[in-house]
Amino acid sequence: MNRHRYLRITVLVILVALLGTLAACSLIGPREPLNVYVLPATAIPSSDLARLPLTLRVETPQAGRALYSSRIVVMPETNQLSAYQGARWSDSAPRLLRDRLVEAFRQDNRLAAVVDEGDRVSADFDLVSDLRGFHSQYMEGRPRAVIRLDVRLIDSSRQRVLATRRFEVREPSADESVEAVVEAFGRAADQLSRQLVDWTLERVAAK
Repeated sequence: MNRHRYLRITVLVILVALLGTLAACSLIGPREPLNVYVLPATAIPSSDLARLPLTLRVETPQAGRALYSSRIVVMPETNQLSAYQGARWSDSAPRLLRDRLVEAFRQDNRLAAVVDEGDRVSADFDLVSDLRGFHSQYMEGRPRAVIRLDVRLIDSSRQRVLATRRFEVREPSADESVEAVVEAFGRAADQLSRQLVDWTLERVAAK
């Protein structure tokens, strides 16, 4: 093979490779920017009541496939689930809510210790739950953050259910932007946390 023919073949190979790359880029398109959001939280005031010498374990809520992800789920129509494009939570919805609840109990300060399932310590009570709703839902043309949690308070020493309750909070968003919806989720999580903390402490103290 002479030198000129070799150069022509090399140039053709390079051109084919470049054309293939350009075609792939045109098919895939530009990558959409991704915004990652944390769950906003407002501190819960510490209680003035006496601290109970008890340990509570808050387990990560169970959830279906649609909610057990980092996608910010929206229900634009009845019985229709979608997700906000280019937006994600910093963790899966069940883990975000678990961490918020653990922090709420610790801020309340009425229990000696609050742990999650990752802490290998014995606990007097376990808070087990199913996350039934963690989505934005349109109502009368306006999005609302919806959090629905079925909770079971378990006496660990006897392995029996002490109490159960469904918590459901709906918080309207200021507008349809993802940022406003995220803020609504934060307010809804704050409300649910306060309700759950008070309910749990009442049941534990009455035992």
